Amino acid sequence: MTRPAVLRSLQTIVPDTQLVQEDVRDVFAAQPDIGRLAKRIVSASFNGSGIDTRYTVLEELSFSAETESPQFFDRTAGLLLEPGTKARNEVYIREAGRLYVEAARRALDADSDITAADITHVITVSCTGFYSPGPDYEIVRALGLRDSTRRYHLGFMGCYASMPALRAASEICAGDPDAVVLVVSVELCTLHLRSSDDPDMIIATSLFADGAAAGIVTARTFDSDVPGLVLDRFHTALIPEGNKDMAWTIGDHGFEMVLSTAVPQLIGEHIHDALRPLYVGEPPLAEAFDGGSISEQITHWAIHPGGRSILDRVEEKLGLTEQQLVPARETLRQYGNMSSATVLFVLRKILEDASTHDGDRVTAVAFGPGLTAETALLTVVAPGRRAE
Repeated sequence: MTRPAVLRSLQTIVPDTQLVQEDVRDVFAAQPDIGRLAKRIVSASFNGSGIDTRYTVLEELSFSAETESPQFFDRTAGLLLEPGTKARNEVYIREAGRLYVEAARRALDADSDITAADITHVITVSCTGFYSPGPDYEIVRALGLRDSTRRYHLGFMGCYASMPALRAASEICAGDPDAVVLVVSVELCTLHLRSSDDPDMIIATSLFADGAAAGIVTARTFDSDVPGLVLDRFHTALIPEGNKDMAWTIGDHGFEMVLSTAVPQLIGEHIHDALRPLYVGEPPLAEAFDGGSISEQITHWAIHPGGRSILDRVEEKLGLTEQQLVPARETLRQYGNMSSATVLFVLRKILEDASTHDGDRVTAVAFGPGLTAETALLTVVAPGRRAE
């Protein structure tokens, strides 16, 4: 019998520069190129975001930074600048490469029994920049992995991309029981934030931030005693009515996000259809889901916090408790929306929570362009028990 793949050694990091949401709101509201209506939308979006702090690789966005030749923010004049896409991507290459390597190294260091020699595959994830040789190559060289390590990159998929990365890692392990897959997500969303009158872009500006996460997926057993999550099942669902309500394109002054106010409503209307196939393989869960009591069967919910209104709608439609949404809401409050890395931050909060016990079931959900909903069913493996 094939052993299930387990996500273990999950680690998260953010850049050093912290942004206080109220300060960022005031900067965007003070820009001279936006009208009175846009200023009101800025205030409403930032104030209702559910975010206290975010993090960025752009030190010049800090009010304490001294920058001789600013590219993104002229602190003296209080003006947001408009560097071209090339300039933004050059910052991505420099900063993302460092974060990829650091996150990957932390995941390896977190598991004393897994070494660089054990890694057989690397999967990297990002939608906020490009370069080649890419981060998969940098990780192999910096961590001393074997040259023969198989490398894959999932690019420009958006906020849900870490879910198919975990799914791909699980499928690799199903085909090769000896595989040890390093999965790393790095998103530098703040590189693409800029002043705008467009309500959709203003909403995106109020939410997105920078962050990185990494974990190891394997079906092998190791002596090290670390918490993990059995990757039981995955499902992909599409909400075609929302294909124009969430999108990610490349413009002359950075990548451009479309995030309409219709997204929470669309997710609420379709969340049941998106999740139902995930539980079909386990009749008790399927019955609980159709009977409206799934929150009693699934202890933990790793919902991608695309925004506070999305979490509100999912909580309402699924009948979840306030406690079950704490990991997602706290991730949003402390870090903002870090695109594909965010759901991994939520999963780590669940693993580290004192109320999490061996055998607890977890449902993870991430949303992205399309409108796409990626879902997963997982089981907690606490220290002291190995997945059978």
